[in-house]
Amino acid sequence: MSAKGLTDIPGVLVGHASDYDGLTGCTAILFRGGAPGGLDIRGSATGTEELDLLNPLHLTESVHAVVLAGGSAFGLEAASGVRRYLEQRGIGFVTPAARVPLVPAAIIYDLAIGKAAARPTREMGEVAAGAASNAAVSEGAVGAGTGATVGKLEGMDHAMKSGLGTATVEMPGGVLVSALAVVNALGNVIDPANGKIVAGTRKSAGSAEFAPAPGQNTTLVVVATNARLSKVHATKLAQFGSLGVARTIAPVWTTQDGDITFAFSCGAADANLDALGVAAAEAVSRSILRAVRLAPSMGGLPGLRIQ
Repeated sequence: MSAKGLTDIPGVLVGHASDYDGLTGCTAILFRGGAPGGLDIRGSATGTEELDLLNPLHLTESVHAVVLAGGSAFGLEAASGVRRYLEQRGIGFVTPAARVPLVPAAIIYDLAIGKAAARPTREMGEVAAGAASNAAVSEGAVGAGTGATVGKLEGMDHAMKSGLGTATVEMPGGVLVSALAVVNALGNVIDPANGKIVAGTRKSAGSAEFAPAPGQNTTLVVVATNARLSKVHATKLAQFGSLGVARTIAPVWTTQDGDITFAFSCGAADANLDALGVAAAEAVSRSILRAVRLAPSMGGLPGLRIQ
């Protein structure tokens, strides 16, 4: 099978809008026909909207899209553009008066790189939704990962460029679990295979050596599978997915983190939930590593991707 990332899951469409002057952007993930979902909030400093749609006790059974954006709280405006795009195409939760698109959203803080006054707008959200397709997902400094950075414990002069990554794990019987991660960690990204630092805080502005990195991080993750799950089971899958974040970023889930993992069911395949969870954690870990390895130098910060 092809390795397109999150769009390996049938019915999942991904689109980006990137501002390379201001160094910010947003990513729209659309679900054809809607998708039941869940989430796992591990950070204590999140910026979000419409998350209660994913509560198993909420009236609605599925959502139509999820939006990830830069711009701190200002970037939540991008979700309005995705809602407008979906409404214009007759997509939404049916009410007596209108169809209302259900679109949870979450943001990263990227105001310290590029131009602080540049934030994802409603129009950028609409552009990202319009660009959404089932093609291979663009990775690196794109969409919500445009302004992402890692290793900021000693200030931006010691940081490295990060971005967005995605990966898929295939299970027996054709069951797929994919993840997409926007990595904006304050600390270091670690390769679980060998425990070595892949990207993070450099010892000095001109150094390629890494300093120890106690601190906090913000990583936004979307997991999707073609397995059939209820909202309760999707919530558990999100919790499993968060293990991939803990495996690859250290330290994790501190009082100033904004970490969130979403999970969505986009199919009807049968699968054991625990086995799905193992695959989800692995897909998340691979996505985080790809996010830093595919990020080019940008905004005065070095990246690992050689252009």
